Amino acid sequence: MTETIRAVLDTNIFFSATISRNPSSPTREVIERWKRGEFALVMCAQIAEEVAEKLEERDISPDTIESLVETFARFAEWVEVPSEKIESLLSDSDDNVVVACAVLGNAQYLVTYDPHFNTLGGEFRGIKIVKAIPFLEALRNRENKE
Repeated sequence: MTETIRAVLDTNIFFSATISRNPSSPTREVIERWKRGEFALVMCAQIAEEVAEKLEERDISPDTIESLVETFARFAEWVEVPSEKIESLLSDSDDNVVVACAVLGNAQYLVTYDPHFNTLGGEFRGIKIVKAIPFLEALRNRENKE
C-alpha cells in the first residue's frame, strides 16, 4: 500500500465547505474525503483558531464550529508551529503560518484558494500548492492506482 498523502488545508477551504450550499462542492468533497481517512490532515493551533474565528465572523452556528474543532482534535495530525519557525514569505502573516505548518508537518500538499500563495509558484520546498480540484484529482488518481 502507498504512503498516506499529507495535506494542510488553508482556512478558506474549511470556510468554503461550511458555507457552500452546493452538495457536490469541491471543498466539501475534500473535507469528506479527509473524514473518510483518504488523506492525513496536518493541523496546527493557529490554523484551527483562524478557522473558528472566520466562521464566527460569518455567524456560523457555534454548534457547527464546535463540531468542526472537535473533529480537528480527534482526527487531524497536529504539529506545533513555534513563531521562530514562521518565515516571512507572504504578505499575510496567517498565510506564513499555513506554509510553516505544511513544512513542519511534512505535507505533500497545501490546498488553498488564497491568491497570496501564487507568489510561491505552485510549490514550496517540495510541497505542491494547489486549489481543491487539483487536490481531488490527485486523490482520485491515487485511488485508481490502488
